[in-house]
Amino acid sequence: MLTTFRQALLMLVALTLFTGVVYPLAVTGIAQLLFSRTANGSLLERDGAPIGSALIGQPFSDPRYFWSRPSATAPMPYNAGASGGSNQGPLNPALADAVKTRIEALLAADPGNTSPVPVDLVTASASGLDPHISPAAAQYQSARVAKARGLPVERVRALVAEHTEGRQLGFLGEPVVNVLQLNLALDKLHA
Repeated sequence: MLTTFRQALLMLVALTLFTGVVYPLAVTGIAQLLFSRTANGSLLERDGAPIGSALIGQPFSDPRYFWSRPSATAPMPYNAGASGGSNQGPLNPALADAVKTRIEALLAADPGNTSPVPVDLVTASASGLDPHISPAAAQYQSARVAKARGLPVERVRALVAEHTEGRQLGFLGEPVVNVLQLNLALDKLHA
């Protein structure tokens, strides 16, 4: 009985060390070696200071910037600790009211824009943290941003095209634009 207990205790210690220390350190080391930017949260910096992640959206309301997709997280937008959708279905009056309010805000910010409002500018993603918008949503906002910054709209549209990411592996998903990266590129134009 004592021998069995000793063997069991030895196996517990060995497996605890391997699965709790050796394996996590090895995986972390490999991730840091091969994918350090991703493993560290894909942080974006300005003047050497981190200002956000390319993987988590941020709220923008200044007309000089492209606006992100709405966030459904609470109590603050883009709260990574509260990731999740609103769970409001298409027949929910609260969703219809939220979409109507968002459309009104977009039209108030750019009253001359008569283009249809892209759906991703008025509805949250499933996670509520999406850092991307569609190229159509970025182009929809180009005239407002160009006017607010005193730039030619063609220059802003070209910047959107430069920051449009294609489909993953050439066939998965849809083309997207990372809002934070696009806004940082806008700021560099005036730097």
